[in-house]
Amino acid sequence: MGNGIAHVLAKFGVEVVLCEANAEALAKARGTIESNLGREVAKAKLSEDEAKQALGRITGATGLEAARGAQLAIEAVPERREIKIPLLRQLDGLLAPEAILASNTSSISITELGAATKRPDRFIGMHFMNPVPVMKLVEVIRGLATSDSTAAAVHQLALRLQKTPVEVNDYPGFVSNRVLLPMINEAIYCVMEGVAKPEAIDEIMKLGMAHPMGPLTLADFIGLDVCLHIMEVLHEGLGDAKYRPCPLLRNMVAAGWLGRKTKRGFYQY
Repeated sequence: MGNGIAHVLAKFGVEVVLCEANAEALAKARGTIESNLGREVAKAKLSEDEAKQALGRITGATGLEAARGAQLAIEAVPERREIKIPLLRQLDGLLAPEAILASNTSSISITELGAATKRPDRFIGMHFMNPVPVMKLVEVIRGLATSDSTAAAVHQLALRLQKTPVEVNDYPGFVSNRVLLPMINEAIYCVMEGVAKPEAIDEIMKLGMAHPMGPLTLADFIGLDVCLHIMEVLHEGLGDAKYRPCPLLRNMVAAGWLGRKTKRGFYQY
């Protein structure tokens, strides 16, 4: 998600500092961006010169100190409070008072994350869809303290990136994942209970409901660990048993079968 956000920002003329955990992750991210820009050139969506200019707008860094001076920082680390909150506090201390701090969280409360900083009025959810260079939606989530000016600035930025910003209120999972993840979770229950094999479930949802990708293929693409984390946020935040993560999902994550990124999930890659 991070390299996709950097890609889109740079493509539309924004100077970007891409902060990764280490040099290896940074090299991988830059390679992915270069490859994806090359794909746009091959499809005649960008010229070679435009792709080169976009890549030139991205500066890599392995420390958050490089974010000092940014007008906007977008956090896109794993979907765990214990990872996000310390990082957001560190960014909060580095950014100028007028800077906006945004989270790409897909389910965690924006109010809660913003309250961990000293700028809750300039804190907002900016939830991009994956893959970021392709998907048009940006789910914009206002916390209780988010100011009108912060929301307006993020809305305008999304339009500049040729995305469609859609504002939602701050509830667990927002709209996208509150609807999507229970469907994926139910598909996993169908596998666990022997209702059908993964291939059959995906084929039915593609052909019968016109989904471009079946729910289990999508789960593998998202990452089964991410799916589990989001279901846990929904279950904890809403307190309804219908959001209980499927035991098979828990077992697969415990086994390290996380989908595409580990070459094994509901399918092998």
